[in-house]
Amino acid sequence: VQLQASGGGLVQAGGSLRLSCAASERTSSTYAMGWFRQAPGKEREFVATISGGGTSYADSVKGRFTISRGNAKNTIYLQMNSLKPEDTAVYYCAVARVPVPTMREYVYDYWGQETLVTVSS
Repeated sequence: VQLQASGGGLVQAGGSLRLSCAASERTSSTYAMGWFRQAPGKEREFVATISGGGTSYADSVKGRFTISRGNAKNTIYLQMNSLKPEDTAVYYCAVARVPVPTMREYVYDYWGQETLVTVSS
């Protein structure tokens, strides 16, 4: 499975962006798909995940970010509202062949290339 993320860009604090991630083939709706990010000088961290079992978010983005799945089930979106400068990072999407939402990075089997999000103050 190949994943292609898009939608990153430069936005002012308080603004919004929507990231998209398309898988090269149809993935089971029960598989978890997720978003991670890595800020400059920091380790990669979990952002959000979705599976047939629901969704889960990092505390730092709860109430601001929403993860959703497209009708074709091989695409996920990350709607990011009320963006803050600390959201600046490269964002990655990933697929885990498990039927529950998981924030554990090591569970994810497939990773896409990054898309850069820059939030200016």
